Amino acid sequence: MNEVAVDLEDLKDKIIAQPDVILDDREIMRALISANEKSLGGNIIDLRGIAMERLESRLDRLEDTHRSVIAAAYDNLAGTNQIHRAILSMLDPVEFEDFLKGLGGDVAAILRVDCIKLVLESSANAEGEVAVRRLGDVLSVVPPGFIEAYLTQGREGAPTRQVTLRQLRPESEVLYGDAADWVNSEALLKLDFGSGTLPGMLALGSEDPHQFRPNQATDLLAFFAGVFERQMRRWLS
Repeated sequence: MNEVAVDLEDLKDKIIAQPDVILDDREIMRALISANEKSLGGNIIDLRGIAMERLESRLDRLEDTHRSVIAAAYDNLAGTNQIHRAILSMLDPVEFEDFLKGLGGDVAAILRVDCIKLVLESSANAEGEVAVRRLGDVLSVVPPGFIEAYLTQGREGAPTRQVTLRQLRPESEVLYGDAADWVNSEALLKLDFGSGTLPGMLALGSEDPHQFRPNQATDLLAFFAGVFERQMRRWLS
């Protein structure tokens, strides 16, 4: 019995010395409030306990919001760093052929996409098509009007944005070739090369159907498209 008394005195001294240890512990505070309510009897309502429960509920919601904000900020920072790294890699090549190889290699790896297609509209003849094929699989030359039709999926009058994100499997192999069998989501960046030129498009294809979704923010990809346009004008001039 004396040992219990000594232990209680020791515990009491510790609590008096460091009361914050008790106040900051939710489980201990909840147990103390519960014990206090039992001592009051069944006919008495302790409003302090109700207020405490409401405060705890609000605190839980605030903590969840805090975690969500931090997670969103981290994702945004990671996405920004990703886009910056891809742009720096894209600015390195001094030859157009190396630029295209970099798109399908390092840039695709940095952006974590499974394939990239640079789509240019042109009225190229057979001789021009042979020259394009020599530049590799990343570049795809299509007839005028193809990009608008692809972005709107053939719906006349449908508005087009600079960045289009969607979850679908392409209906044909015109754009992705054999990869059309496993591309399940895509980001389409419409490119403007200046007055008097036909439009272009950068297609980022992913096997993951959730990588590109219509409800995602597009500001970073829009920035990437703006830099890409300026880089392409250098090659096209």
